Amino acid sequence: MKNPTEIADKPKELGVIQTDDWLMPYKQDILLRLNKYREKKEYLLRGGGTLADFASGHEWYGIHKDAQGWVYREYAPAASALHFFGEFNGWNRGSHPMTRTPSGDWELRLPADALAHGQRVLVRVSGRFGESVDRIPLYIKKTEQDKVSKTFTGVVWQPDKPFKWTDGNRGKTPPEPLYIYEAHIGMAQEEGCVGTYDAFRENILPRIRNEGYNCVQLMAVMDHPYYASFGYQVGMFYAASQWFGDPDGLKRLVDAAHALGLYVLLDVVHSHACPNTCEGIANFDGTDEMFFHPGARGWHQAWGTRVFDYGKPQVVHYLLSNLKFWLTEYHFDGFRFDGITSMLYVNHGLGNDFSSYNQYFSMNTDIDGCVYLMLANELIHTVREGAYTIAEDVSGMPGLCRAIEDGGFGFDARLAMGIPDLWVNMVKRRDEDWDMQRIWYTLTSRRAFERVIGYCESHDQALVGDKTIMFHLADSEMYFSMTKSFENMKIARAMNLVNCIKLLTLSLGADGYLNFMGNEFGHPEWIDFPREGNGWNYHYARRQWHLVDDPELRYSQLAAFDRDMLEFAKETALIPHTDWVNPTQLWIDQGRKILAYRKNGLVFAANLHPTDSVAEFYLPVRQAGRYKSVFTTDAAEYGGHGRVSMDAAYETTEGDPRGAGFFVYLPNRCVVVLAKG
Repeated sequence: MKNPTEIADKPKELGVIQTDDWLMPYKQDILLRLNKYREKKEYLLRGGGTLADFASGHEWYGIHKDAQGWVYREYAPAASALHFFGEFNGWNRGSHPMTRTPSGDWELRLPADALAHGQRVLVRVSGRFGESVDRIPLYIKKTEQDKVSKTFTGVVWQPDKPFKWTDGNRGKTPPEPLYIYEAHIGMAQEEGCVGTYDAFRENILPRIRNEGYNCVQLMAVMDHPYYASFGYQVGMFYAASQWFGDPDGLKRLVDAAHALGLYVLLDVVHSHACPNTCEGIANFDGTDEMFFHPGARGWHQAWGTRVFDYGKPQVVHYLLSNLKFWLTEYHFDGFRFDGITSMLYVNHGLGNDFSSYNQYFSMNTDIDGCVYLMLANELIHTVREGAYTIAEDVSGMPGLCRAIEDGGFGFDARLAMGIPDLWVNMVKRRDEDWDMQRIWYTLTSRRAFERVIGYCESHDQALVGDKTIMFHLADSEMYFSMTKSFENMKIARAMNLVNCIKLLTLSLGADGYLNFMGNEFGHPEWIDFPREGNGWNYHYARRQWHLVDDPELRYSQLAAFDRDMLEFAKETALIPHTDWVNPTQLWIDQGRKILAYRKNGLVFAANLHPTDSVAEFYLPVRQAGRYKSVFTTDAAEYGGHGRVSMDAAYETTEGDPRGAGFFVYLPNRCVVVLAKG
């Protein structure tokens, strides 16, 4: 990883190679990817227009009302017949055949009074061998599940009065930096039920803003038939999840978020699809090949889901149009792309440790998947000025967050997925075995000019079978010992370490920061959705807001630290708006568990030792001046012990071989931040 000043005199080269010499042997692989992107774009636009014009499938296909009445169109190349039916014709499967057009589409026109908003509909698709299946239209905007039969139908969504957007405070540029609140609408309520768009808008959005976050990332919005899939087995890609309400409810939520000054990201799932045929897009025209690879390659062996064939123009058209649809129909500001490792590699990254560059560039690379992601990023940033895209990739593919013309993929940031793995590994060890060198390396390592979204834990770390960091550290004591009126050593340890982990992650490992809903106050227990294995219980699929709202409980102290940490970061520009700001290590001591570093003019001193406070620790700040403590995890209002004086001033001395510095009291399990002045 090179500093920009080191590459100024290098010969003109692809940007990703200029900043990473290890990529030079793979220049032809990168150029191949770039050329395939250009060829694919040229092919898609061979009829003229722009990529944004091309990505308009939802404006042509699906159910629409125009000046002549209603029109319904589908693309089903291998089908032998399609029949439209539903409430409008008494569920008669044969009375309304669709006509195949010369272009290969299927079309049916109906008079203006034939259909009505809110009516349930299906389409009967006959395959090439005559087999017939009832399907939901591919571009449907809403689905509905029958309470008795549990089967799904499509719903005509064409309100007489279209939703009126206000878009108050919706900016043309994303906040810098992003403080992201990852949220699941259904489990945001306290009751044992599925929450709604409106309940989230009324009850949760104000919490997000008041806690200091400037962006909300909404999960499980794309329609999924199985609630317990956490939204990651998408059935109908153009439908807003029926579990939480109707499409206008989602629009009210997004509009209200913008009014509060919140940026809104959608957790988009284009890496795979639900295998269901009746509730999904699989085998729509009677074949595997319409959307997915045929045979074994069309299945994700670890997820049990269908894998898109990104080489097919109709698949690219469907998915790019889907991105434009969510941007324009629901006014989302960008996307977090789920599971793109599966899209980058033919084997989905399974069984690879990605310890060498060879594993990024080989016959295992899915060039079509790579090209689709490049096209997706270009489209998104064209359609929505100020859009932001985040990549979830466990492989560390070089160039994900570099410009396409530099040999990259065009994402704005990537999730720093190694950081939560680091902390899970640490909290499962004895305190004495925490590895300070590994903490420093993991938090500070990243690819040149590629922004990362740092986080201690997301929803992934709390899913059934795992625990939140706070629950790992405190375990069952959280059920009995979170009252402020008495001290509990296990709870005190857990709170101190959780706050240290957050501040270290934010200051060292983030160009943007992410928190999962409830973790700001150390929400106890894990996440588990109602399913047969737990008796369809909602107990673990909710958020217990009363815990943080109770001033007698220590959850409020954890929330106070999270809120004040974000405010401190904003006031000090701790995550500055720049592409090259590295922390400088000042001291590291594995034995005493001490780490000191400088970041953006601030000095951080961390002592993670379980017992040993250092009465006179020489802190080599290396810049002469007068220093004061300006923030600490040990403040009493955060559940700390109040051992750090915020009034004491420290004057540096010269002549010490460790550099200019001063002696300071450094309590155990604590991070202290000092500033000159």
